Amino acid sequence: MKTAFVFPGQGAQKIGMGQELSDKFNVAKDTFVEANEALNEDLAELIFNGPQDALTLTANTQPAILTVSIAALRAFQTRCNTAPDFVAGHSLGEFSALVASGAMDFSTAVRTTRARGTFMQSAVPAGLGAMAAVIKKTPEEVKQACKEAAQGEIVSPANFNSPGQIVISGNKDAVKRASVILKKSGGRVIPLKVSAPFHCDLMNPAASKLDDFLGDITFKPPSPAVVTNVEAIPNNNAERICELLVKQVTSPVRWTESIRYMIDKGVTTFIEFGPGTVLAGLISKIDNSIKIVSVNNEEGLDKAVEAVDKAESSIE
Repeated sequence: MKTAFVFPGQGAQKIGMGQELSDKFNVAKDTFVEANEALNEDLAELIFNGPQDALTLTANTQPAILTVSIAALRAFQTRCNTAPDFVAGHSLGEFSALVASGAMDFSTAVRTTRARGTFMQSAVPAGLGAMAAVIKKTPEEVKQACKEAAQGEIVSPANFNSPGQIVISGNKDAVKRASVILKKSGGRVIPLKVSAPFHCDLMNPAASKLDDFLGDITFKPPSPAVVTNVEAIPNNNAERICELLVKQVTSPVRWTESIRYMIDKGVTTFIEFGPGTVLAGLISKIDNSIKIVSVNNEEGLDKAVEAVDKAESSIE
C-alpha cells in the first residue's frame, strides 16, 4: 500500500484559508512569515483578511495557494514523518509538489509563482479569452469539438480533471462555438469565471517569460518523483523540471491520467494539502474506492495522520 501527497491549483482560494493552521502550529505560522519575506510584502494579511478581489488576482492567488499548501504540509509533518511514494499537483500545485519533493526551496517557489501568475495574467488582454467546464463528454468528443470550433482561433482541452469533466480554454468566441457544438451533442457546458485562458497556446508569451525566469533557478532531483501534469508519469530528473514547467503553461493538465498512474502503481491513500477539497472530489470521481483526506485545518490533519497510520499498520 502506497501514499501520494497532492496539491491544489488556482480556484481553491478563499479568504481566511490556512489561518487555523497558522494559529495552532508554529511551523505553519513561520511558513506565512517566510512567504512575506520572500515577496517583501504582507501576503499573509491578504490571505487571512482579503480583500477578495485582490486575492483572486492571479499574481496573488498563485503564491497564496502555494503558501497555504506548504503550511498544511509542514503542520502535518510535525505529527507524521511518513514520506509519500509520489507527489503531484494540479497546475499551480505542481510547484507545491516540487517543494514537497525537495526539488526547489519554498522561498524560491513563492517568488516563482508570483512571477508565473504575473506572466499568465498579462499574456492575454482581459475579455479576449475564456474557459468552460464540459460535463459528460469523452476526451475524443471534446477534442473534435474544439477542432471544429477553432476556425483560425485557439480552443483546446485545458484540464482533463476526471472522467466526464474536461475544461476547455482559448479565444472567447472559439470557446463559445465549441460550447454550442458540445451542448448540441448532449454535453453540459459551464462557463468559468477566470482571469485568463490558461493551459492553451494563448499562454505562449507567459511560457516564454517563465522559461527565462526559471533559467536562473537550480533544481534538485525530486524525491519522491513528481508525477507531472504534462506527461502524467513521474519525473525525478532535475534537468527536466524547467522544461516541464514551461510546457505546462500551454499544455493540458492530465490529472485523470496522473491519478490513475499512481493508483496503478499501488497508491491507496491520497492526502490533499491546501485550501478546499477540489482534488478530493476529482479523485473520488476517478476511483471511489480510494482513501482521500484533505488537510486544510487541524481536523483534516488528524484524519490524515490516522489514515497514514492505518495504511502502514495494514502492511505490517
